[in-house]
Amino acid sequence: MAKQLLLGDEAIAQAALDAGISGVYAYPGTPSTEITEYIQHAKQAEEGNVHRCWSANEKTAMESAIGMSYAGKRALVCMKHVGLNVAADPFMNSAITGANGGLVYLIADDPSMHSSQDEQDSRYFAKFAFIPVFEPSNQQEAYDMTYDAFDLSEKYHIPVMIRVTTRLAHSRAGVERKPVRSQNEIKLCENKKQFILLPGNARVFYRELLAKQPKLEAEAETSKYNQYIDGEDKSLGIIASGIAYNYLMENYTGKKCPYPILKISQYPIPVELVTKLTNTCKTTLVAEEGYPLIEEQLRGLLNKSGNIKGRLDGTLPRDGELNPNIMAVALGLENTFGMPVPEIVAPRPPALCKGCPHIDTYKALNEAMEQYGPGKVFADIGCYTLGALPPYNAIYSTVDMGASITMAKGASDAGLRPAVAVIGDSTFTHSGMTSLLDCVIENTPVTVLILDNFTTGMTGGQDSHAYGKIAQICEGLGVDKAHIHVIKPLPNQHEINTKIMKEELAYNGLSVIIPMRECIQTIGKKKK
Repeated sequence: MAKQLLLGDEAIAQAALDAGISGVYAYPGTPSTEITEYIQHAKQAEEGNVHRCWSANEKTAMESAIGMSYAGKRALVCMKHVGLNVAADPFMNSAITGANGGLVYLIADDPSMHSSQDEQDSRYFAKFAFIPVFEPSNQQEAYDMTYDAFDLSEKYHIPVMIRVTTRLAHSRAGVERKPVRSQNEIKLCENKKQFILLPGNARVFYRELLAKQPKLEAEAETSKYNQYIDGEDKSLGIIASGIAYNYLMENYTGKKCPYPILKISQYPIPVELVTKLTNTCKTTLVAEEGYPLIEEQLRGLLNKSGNIKGRLDGTLPRDGELNPNIMAVALGLENTFGMPVPEIVAPRPPALCKGCPHIDTYKALNEAMEQYGPGKVFADIGCYTLGALPPYNAIYSTVDMGASITMAKGASDAGLRPAVAVIGDSTFTHSGMTSLLDCVIENTPVTVLILDNFTTGMTGGQDSHAYGKIAQICEGLGVDKAHIHVIKPLPNQHEINTKIMKEELAYNGLSVIIPMRECIQTIGKKKK
């Protein structure tokens, strides 16, 4: 295809459209803003009905994208580096849930603080979360990497970060496009537990994330974006990442650099290529935009004496907490773990309290959802998360505080019908109101259940900020009053509650249902 003259941001936007995204989610922040604006004005996005409205904040943007990925479609999330701080909760947890449809996080860093309050380097977040990173050195790579990132995400079922900096985002170059890919069809995960981060599930998924690391490292070792370029003068070897490679090569325009160069633009760091360079060269210069991430690791990567032991070499377990027995084994002392727990001792999973109002809510919801099948109810963090367990099996996600509404929104944007969110009264005021506002702005077809038990039940019964205010808050945010229902979750109200839920599930717009009954535990405390 003919070349187009594009900003780095525009190249990323065009690549995402060509890769078949179904939605872009973002909050404006320089130097990332132009990506979403380009998609908002693109005829290609309009014709493909790509979701392209701004989100209330970076956190809701990321959660909506996770919801779209949950539904099997490709989503792009855009923000500047400090916005990633706001979205850190879903960012970290999404590495453990993994991705279904391709999920790409575009983070634009701002060295020298041209329009920012700090210089933080987002690669550290990616390393922290164990997810792969692309760092383009020019606009063509920005396009190619974005296009490829969705494939990598779906290959390993993991979110992928693309990290750019201000100069690349806001400079232009010719970019050659790739063939346009069709959008994914809706396809839910085969493992219905994948997005339910109850501790028992999360421990398994975390080990699976760790097991992916050698494969991601192998991808980096053979990546076309990581190149070893030999040179005659071995007195110096140069490692250059991202746009720093561009800065390096500008000093050798029209001639060959005499020193061996390792260009790194895909992470994890390719250890074998780094070792090859440092074993060959007397001195190594590391050039990277932002913090010394590669340099810090380089100083540790090459210690092959065997004098450093710990979690990385298996002396201590890679996951889970330590304890005196584990330390004893590591020190060569007596193993005092004792006998394993016999199989006859059955595990006793947590359960909703007898008389809990959430029980009657889930019974009504399950009956209302019967005709639609499983996988369409998104929940949140609270004691109502136990609705994921038998005998209810009513919910299919628990990612982070406030994610239920925005994940349901993203799935609805992807075309999933119905999309239902279940959130508690305290979580709603913590971080659900902005999510609901995103739904209000677009009148997204989502049915939101705000379970009002008058307290923050899971953490000990603290007062809820939403006490007696939820309906007014929802109306104040712009929810149509005709579609706000306060119900009483009791057995004798089951039929009417189910009827209301069925009616709102069929409504092609936003609705809120507020099951309202006091927590059985706080009632008991008051009696005492």
